[in-house]
Amino acid sequence: MTETQLRDTVRTNIRRYRDYRKWTQAELAEKIGISINFLSDIENGKRWISPASMVKFASVLNIEPFELFKPADAPSPSISALLSKYNDEVVQAVSDSLKQIYDYYQAKVKAESKGSSQPEGLAK
Repeated sequence: MTETQLRDTVRTNIRRYRDYRKWTQAELAEKIGISINFLSDIENGKRWISPASMVKFASVLNIEPFELFKPADAPSPSISALLSKYNDEVVQAVSDSLKQIYDYYQAKVKAESKGSSQPEGLAK
């Protein structure tokens, strides 16, 4: 890959991920903290970004920085491979959320049986 091809890949991916999120240039520029004109120049290949800016773009776009360098025609990992990376974290988060919901409704039932409409310690 040449430097020109790398730059084209990065700018294309920035635009592609922005479009995927249905963000305008103005919205992404605001989230990144740059001007719309600067973002437009990046996406049109007139300007280049620093490594620090690449990290910021990746963070705001909710992707890993390496994904900015991945050609659009590169094969994507399978969904099961992606999920397995986060499986333990996702299972724990879902479990914690379900426990909180269960505890809330248990407290609500208990409070209602005592004649109160709101469980103790829970805000409306």
